[in-house]
Amino acid sequence: MTALRLSLAMGDYDRTRPIADGRVRIDGVEPVALLLSPEEMFFNAFRHRSYDISELSLSSYALSLTRPDPDYIALPVFLSRAFRHSSVYIRTDRGIAGPGDLAGRRIGIAEYQLSANVWVRAILNEAGVAPGAIRWLRGGMESPARPEKLALAPPPGVTIEAAPEGATLNAMLAAGEIDGFIGPRAPRPFAEGHPQVARLWPDGRAAEDWFARHRIFPIMHVLGLRRSLAEAHPWLPVALVKAFSQAKRQAQAALVDTSAPKATMPFVEEALARAAALSVDLWSYGLGPENRAALDYFLDAHHAQGLSPRRVAVDELFHPAACEAFSL
Repeated sequence: MTALRLSLAMGDYDRTRPIADGRVRIDGVEPVALLLSPEEMFFNAFRHRSYDISELSLSSYALSLTRPDPDYIALPVFLSRAFRHSSVYIRTDRGIAGPGDLAGRRIGIAEYQLSANVWVRAILNEAGVAPGAIRWLRGGMESPARPEKLALAPPPGVTIEAAPEGATLNAMLAAGEIDGFIGPRAPRPFAEGHPQVARLWPDGRAAEDWFARHRIFPIMHVLGLRRSLAEAHPWLPVALVKAFSQAKRQAQAALVDTSAPKATMPFVEEALARAAALSVDLWSYGLGPENRAALDYFLDAHHAQGLSPRRVAVDELFHPAACEAFSL
């Protein structure tokens, strides 16, 4: 069989690099690997259908399923996961001491539909701050204006304003023209040490407490396959899950190799020990109970926040062949 030559857009992670550099082969596929930022991947995938296989925003993908003829079908390969308490940034001169103080505030966002922002709004809602209690200001972080990947009208009861023409969220945050920012990428004023910009939750304890209650490691991204390819080549979804699972196992094995650190950071062994103590496979793929619980939580929030007009079911998300495997 001649291998399929397919474009493959994904982030440059330790868990994807074995596929990009050829250490892990995808059965029957010759990939043209493109290592891209989430912003570039998702914009091109959802606006221009640019790739045969692409890492996708879970939020935008769920939204696409409620519209006619979605281009991609997802596989339960969760290439990005993160606790998002660290994604809330505030001006420290506004009297904001806790999540309840965000009510009535003007908060910048790059896009309302970002997966990270769905998780943050769900966390804030648990603290009694509904999405409609905040005045959202949408715009580009470094460049003026930024469109939603998929067209989106403000949900009922939610105010989303456009940033002033020519303005960027980073500049507005630095100047004190907004009270804070929520998003997966740290705003430049915070990264540069602005004295009046800080995280709402300054350390990881809030995320640890949240995890202790929910036992969920939030899912951000899934792997998407063009539907026409899945229909023409029924073996392809399983081949992709197999390859990405093997690549992840290689990355995990490298991290625990103590002969020399594989990550450019200290205390890797301590971080791995803390994760292991949670007694959960935090980076699992597939639809096991923990991942199903995480997806149910997210889809509940996605619908409650007005992004999906109906509550998308977990089993709608994924190609059925990718959710089971053979055994000996």
